[in-house]
Amino acid sequence: MKTLDLLHRWIGGIFGLVLALLGLSGAILVHEDVWIMLPHAGDARVADSAQIAATVERIMADPAARPRSISFASDDFGLHRLSFKDDAGAYVDQAGNLVTRWSSQWERPELWLFDFHHHLFAGDTGEIVVGLAGLAGVFFAVSGVFLWWRTRKTFEFRLWPRRISRPAIVRQHRDLGIVVAPLVLLVTFTGAAMVFRPVSALVLGPSAPAAIAKAGKAPKVEKTELAERYDWQAVIATAHARFPDAQLRTLSLPRQNNGLVTLRMKQPGEWLPNGRTMLYFAADSGRLVEARDALALPAPVRGYYTFYPLHAAKVGGLVYRLVMTAVGLALVLLGSLAVWSFWFRRGTVGPRIS
Repeated sequence: MKTLDLLHRWIGGIFGLVLALLGLSGAILVHEDVWIMLPHAGDARVADSAQIAATVERIMADPAARPRSISFASDDFGLHRLSFKDDAGAYVDQAGNLVTRWSSQWERPELWLFDFHHHLFAGDTGEIVVGLAGLAGVFFAVSGVFLWWRTRKTFEFRLWPRRISRPAIVRQHRDLGIVVAPLVLLVTFTGAAMVFRPVSALVLGPSAPAAIAKAGKAPKVEKTELAERYDWQAVIATAHARFPDAQLRTLSLPRQNNGLVTLRMKQPGEWLPNGRTMLYFAADSGRLVEARDALALPAPVRGYYTFYPLHAAKVGGLVYRLVMTAVGLALVLLGSLAVWSFWFRRGTVGPRIS
């Protein structure tokens, strides 16, 4: 138990501040559809496929100004988001009229905050650090239960320590931690599994990582560029005919001339906000190459696709968003105070190891 306690404190001293920052940014991002206050952001989602197709035709009409992808309006957010190269983008209303544009993610708080939460502004390296912090959080949640059990008779729930001293902080950390441990375990495990797919095997079985990778691969076709006059209306009509109850979520142009226009849809039974029902169209002819029904995917893959909505509170409505907000703020307290008490105490610097 002494070794477990030592590991818990040392790993907390290293990753505590990262988890605190991830908790704070996550708590803010949970409510991003509310605090993005732009004209038409509260508009009801247009469901008519002919009207959507006409808007897509308008957006894609000029090849020189064509976006790389369109993220369509949802039930919670009434604007389409366009993505261009070099992190440029724009919001347009559901008729295709420009609302606002930006040339860098730094001009939109929801974009740079998302980048921080997922990559710490450091690309793939930052994502690995985030994943390691998630694994550390899993260790904290599990080991913390064992460490708390010894002192369970002195349990006293407090959001803030009685005083800013190491003994008071340790006690508050221990007792607050046991209350939020199940949800901390959920949020950190799902976060780590999205970065390191093999982690998903712990709950979805050993075959899960390979099945997830296979489900995410696009079909192979001859590499071609997008046709100059592409029939976007036919693409939208084909998608709605194939999955009539599904919402259009994203439309992506071919990447590195891979020969595919990708359309992503969300069926009523899917939890992912953008769904995983995928349609692939030939970039030169508009021919439907393949359609994948997310509800027919293997069970481990469907299970994996619940991780993000559980992690980001994209299911469960306002109540679950508030719960995840509380968990994020709890991580801020647990992580920041743990780091302070570990490295800075009584005017000295250095870890307490005994």
